[in-house]
Amino acid sequence: MEKRLGFAGIIIEDRRKTAPRVNEILSEFGDIIVARMGLPYHKKNCCVITLVVDATTDEFGALTGKLGLVEGVSVKSALSKGK
Repeated sequence: MEKRLGFAGIIIEDRRKTAPRVNEILSEFGDIIVARMGLPYHKKNCCVITLVVDATTDEFGALTGKLGLVEGVSVKSALSKGK
């Protein structure tokens, strides 16, 4: 399967409670993550993470699917149309 460039935006609503599980998942998929930027927003006790990935649709779907199952986590993503 062809790998494509993509990104994911992740919002963690309660970073103290949920961030450890999110980090476990991201570590599991570390081989497809090209870049990661995380910004804590202390005022609202949340966090925003942006990922850049180089992955097949199956790999990226597995990553975003697992993240989306975590309570208090929202994920939006997109993949390039080709290479």
